[in-house]
Formats: sequence, C-alpha cells, structure tokens
Amino acid sequence: MTAVALVGLGEVGRVFAEDLRALGLASVTAWDVAFDDPASRASRNAADLDQPPAGSASLAAAGADLVVSAVTPAQCVAAAQSVTPALRGGAWYFDLNSSSPGHKQAAAAAVDAAGGRYVEAALMSPISPRRLDSPFLLGGPHASAFADVAASFGLGEVRVVSDDVGRAAATKLCRSVVVKGLESLLMESLLTARRFGVEREVLDSLPNILPPADWEAVAGYFIARSLVHGQRRSQEMAEAAATVAEAGIRPHMSLAAVQRQSWAARYSKAAAAGSTIQMIDAVLDAVDADTGEPPT
Repeated sequence: MTAVALVGLGEVGRVFAEDLRALGLASVTAWDVAFDDPASRASRNAADLDQPPAGSASLAAAGADLVVSAVTPAQCVAAAQSVTPALRGGAWYFDLNSSSPGHKQAAAAAVDAAGGRYVEAALMSPISPRRLDSPFLLGGPHASAFADVAASFGLGEVRVVSDDVGRAAATKLCRSVVVKGLESLLMESLLTARRFGVEREVLDSLPNILPPADWEAVAGYFIARSLVHGQRRSQEMAEAAATVAEAGIRPHMSLAAVQRQSWAARYSKAAAAGSTIQMIDAVLDAVDADTGEPPT
C-alpha cells in the first residue's frame, strides 16, 4: 500500500486523509505544528479521524511515497525544509499551499536538493464538495510525471500548466486578487449601504454593469466565506500581495483585502445569522458592541 504523509491537518489535510482511507489507496501519517494545542483544529481533526500524530514533520515523511503539504501560506518554505532530513529519494512532494511563486520556488529548491520530486499544485476551487475530484493545476519539471500517477492517489482532475515552478501559483493568486477582493468589496459596500438604508438600491443596481445574477445571494455567499474563513483568506491575500510585488507592481488592492479579510474573521459568528441582510446586521451589531473597533 502507498504511504502518504500529510504536513498540515486542517480542512484540506483532513479531506486527503478521509478520501485516501476510504478509497483504500494509502496508509496515512500526519503532522501539524498545531498538534501542540489540544484545542486546535488540527488536533480535533486528528482525534475525529483516530489519526495518531507523528512526532515531527520529518518522522511523518520518513518512508512516504507522497508528502502532501497543506499548511498556512507563510509556512510553505519552512514546511518543505522540515521534511527534507527524512525525505525518501524520488518521493513526491505535493505543495498545495497558496503561496507566492517565489516561495514555491524556494520550497522546490529545498525538496529537489534532498532528492525528492517537487510538484507545485494550485487548488482552483473550495475543497468541498468535490474533495479529491477538485481541479488542481500542476507545475514544475516533475508535474507531467505526477499527472500520470495522480489517479493512484485519488486525484480526479489535474492539469499541467508549466514545467516551471511558479506559474500555477501565479494563476491561483492572481485569481484570488479578484475573488477575495470582490468578497472584501461586497462586505465593505453592503455594511455601509445598510447603515444608510440603501442596500436594496445598491444590490438592484449591480446588474446594470455586472452580469445578471441574484446579487443578494452572491453577496451573502461571499460575505459568509469571509466571515468563516477570513483569517485563512487574509493569509492567502498576503501571498497574493507578495506575488503582485514580485511582478514589480505595488499591491494596493491585495493589501487592502488582507486587512478586510482579517477584520471579517473577528465577526465569524455573524455567518450563522441567516439571510444576507441578517448577516450584515449581525456584523454591524457586533461592530457597535466592539469597543476595540477603530473609528477609521
């Protein structure tokens, strides 16, 4: 049976663990820096899955045929470096982190120097509901070879975009400038519109210049995503800002989205309020009650 090591047991790592087990494709080991905190999401996932934590990232990776890295974006390079002492020669290293092209290249250098086969991967949708059938973009000199065996790891939709490391990351993060930026814009616009009592007029005006849609429902979906996942999205947008800067462009919009997404995470409980307007009202009520909320 194939041996898979998961570095990071958050939302994505848990899906990999569950699906690989269910398909009978692999034995799984796991490590997450958050295992030190019994209340962390990673620790809760390990308990739910009856997954004994490995003692370290290198112990998890020892003997693995595939290492899946799914950590916070800023830890992309550190995660790669943490497994290299025990990485088996020829082992695949599947880097799923939403990190900038420069960080992906640094991670690739560490893995390749240790004799592993680095594969850049960009997840181009939420991991649910399609799970391992979600669309993945692959990059790097080993991407085509990995695509040939991806099905043996349960991956149903992979597409090689380049032999160079960084193009898949650039694709995902430039997309994130639009998607997470739109989430931030809708949040800020509708919070303000609700204060002035013009939210209906604003929503009804959007199809005049944007594609026809139920914009209240669209806004509700995007705002809920920011509220629930704002911290993770803010970290991803920091990497998007780094990507923009690597291109020689000042990342004004990306940095603003970092702040708005991080801010939204403070009011995550509002996501359960109900409709779009009820969520907006719940956020505004929480803002009014938050004595630490700055005036600007």
